[in-house]
Amino acid sequence: MHIPDGYISPATALAFYGAVLPFWWAAGQRLKRVLTGQLVPALALFSAFTFAIMMFNIPVPGGTTAHAVGGTLAAVVLGPWAAIISVSVALIIQALFFGDGGITAIGANCFILGVALPLTGYGVYRLVSGRSDPLSRRRLLAAAIGAYVGINVAGLLVGLALGIQPIFWSENGRALYSPYGLREAVPAMLIPHLTIAGAAEVIATVFGLAYVQRAHPELLERRAATARVAPSARRLTLAIFVLLALFSPLGLLATGSAWGEWGSDELAQRVGYVPRGLEELESLWSAPLPDYTLPWMTETASFAEQALAYILSAIVGIALIFATTFALRILLRPRQGQQATAGG
Repeated sequence: MHIPDGYISPATALAFYGAVLPFWWAAGQRLKRVLTGQLVPALALFSAFTFAIMMFNIPVPGGTTAHAVGGTLAAVVLGPWAAIISVSVALIIQALFFGDGGITAIGANCFILGVALPLTGYGVYRLVSGRSDPLSRRRLLAAAIGAYVGINVAGLLVGLALGIQPIFWSENGRALYSPYGLREAVPAMLIPHLTIAGAAEVIATVFGLAYVQRAHPELLERRAATARVAPSARRLTLAIFVLLALFSPLGLLATGSAWGEWGSDELAQRVGYVPRGLEELESLWSAPLPDYTLPWMTETASFAEQALAYILSAIVGIALIFATTFALRILLRPRQGQQATAGG
């Protein structure tokens, strides 16, 4: 669901930036009270988790791929405002360093995946969970339903954003940006997310929340600012991230590109032409590790070489996320004497 450069018009991109900026500002104000104690590394961990699971591409019908996001999980554990920052940090790093999502589309991707998804998922979670115990099984069910609804709302929004492009931005019968209208774009996004991608999001959310309930209950009980985490839980969490990095090349086994993320050559084969606006914008930014590969790698690189590049990219991405999160902690340092609160 990462919208690339050139698939939405500059006007659409600007509108999404305008939509996401107030949420970033509000989340930053909330984080001045939240980013204390164990919540600082927790924010980094969940942002890194989001980054890592988005590297695991899943084949879906039609020869394309999709992936889980983990936005609802972050909202359930950290609170919705912290989740906005958590997911947004992962998406921005993906765009800047790995070319996964466009620079012009950062606002759109962050609004859809970093705001709409976690807020929707969290709202459904709160509605279903009611006043149940934070460590109860009902919370797992509530998170599963919230995650499923959240990722499908995100899929719908991507379909709408892409589908309106040929309606408003075309010339001489040809689309300037995404060439697929609402009749093609909305079903193409919803069907995979109502089925396989939605199931993947539910699985990631339920297993992630079950782990937090067992290893880090202080996060769910909103006492992370003063709680002490057992060394065994820290080691287990570290081991999970090592495994995620090592197994990230499994995403290479999924053939095809995600729908709506094709390069100009592949798009030309599908529709018979390259939209002029897309052609002008698609090369706007050259990522240092494009598509989680190394700069000197060629298309004929072996699977082993691609897998190594994927693992190195996962390590680099996770390191960048931790560095960014702790930099945010310094920038958003609360005033002296201000009480830390969790959630939002």
